Amino acid sequence: MEQNNNSQPDYKSQRAWYVIHTYSGYENKVKANLDKKVVAQDLGDVIFDVVVPMRVESEYKDGKRRTVQRKIFPGYVMVDMIVNNYSWFVVRNTQGVTGFVGSEKEPIPLTEEEAYKVLKTLSESRPEDMPLGFSVNDQVRIISGWFENRIATVKSVDTQKRRVKVLVEGASVDLDVSQLEKMD
Repeated sequence: MEQNNNSQPDYKSQRAWYVIHTYSGYENKVKANLDKKVVAQDLGDVIFDVVVPMRVESEYKDGKRRTVQRKIFPGYVMVDMIVNNYSWFVVRNTQGVTGFVGSEKEPIPLTEEEAYKVLKTLSESRPEDMPLGFSVNDQVRIISGWFENRIATVKSVDTQKRRVKVLVEGASVDLDVSQLEKMD
């Protein structure tokens, strides 16, 4: 890495996505703090976006389906920025940030392909499109309803309606995915 006359790091002035490490559970606070600093310190020309990589998932709890957001990379935040001495200092000294991914003195940007892959995943994560984890001919255990604790065979899967048709004791039964568990 080149040094300038003041013996301070001289980073490439190139816009890229960087990954910063945060204290666990501080990702959203770090994003909020960085967003505030960008506005307060007029850094919009070097820090363009701050993203906590999250995915929308559907979970079943107490027999009810609900949509939740889960962090894809807990403890990490992505920042679209041009790294120079000042922007590096601002991000590095934001409360909750422990450092950039890379060496301590020189952050390493994500490649365009890596950044695109993560950002594409974020835009595509819709619960209705998520795979249900069941395939035709899978053996499943029915965990609620008339056939509770019985073993069944999957005959068809409807991802849009989140329903699975199974064959149990010679009968074809249409069940919600929350009523099944896949057998290992």
